[in-house]
Amino acid sequence: MSGTDTTVEQILTTYDTITVVGASTVAAKAAHSVPAHMQRHGWRIIPVNPHADRILSEPVYRTLRELVMSYFESFYNVERQKTLHSYTRPLNLAAFDKDDWMRSDEHLEAIANRLDEVRAFRVVTPPMVAGLSPVDARSYKAGLLGANPAGLWRPS
Repeated sequence: MSGTDTTVEQILTTYDTITVVGASTVAAKAAHSVPAHMQRHGWRIIPVNPHADRILSEPVYRTLRELVMSYFESFYNVERQKTLHSYTRPLNLAAFDKDDWMRSDEHLEAIANRLDEVRAFRVVTPPMVAGLSPVDARSYKAGLLGANPAGLWRPS
């Protein structure tokens, strides 16, 4: 099996949601038939296409930025500051499994360092960040349900 085949197999056996950039409304194109096949077999498909409204009965995002912005209100810290300022390509956390990162905080800095090395795509500018309103009280309270306050990260 080639390196590409291994990567594709890992993606298809790890993730249940697939974002299809360039998804098509034309059934004869692979950019439609492949995601349609995947959807029929249980994957959730998120289509990205600047020229369509719905593909495979799913709402379409015009750009990756628009998709990221759909999550904007859900990311905030304990000071009610919205924190989704940029995004990166996915980081394969399996590379850090040897450090037992899921059960121990000891090696989390290695993941943070790797994320610092990956190119970030900004979704809001620094002046926009300065003008953001805090998360509303009801959403903040709901988001903390079940959280252990002692385990929450606090900005310095």
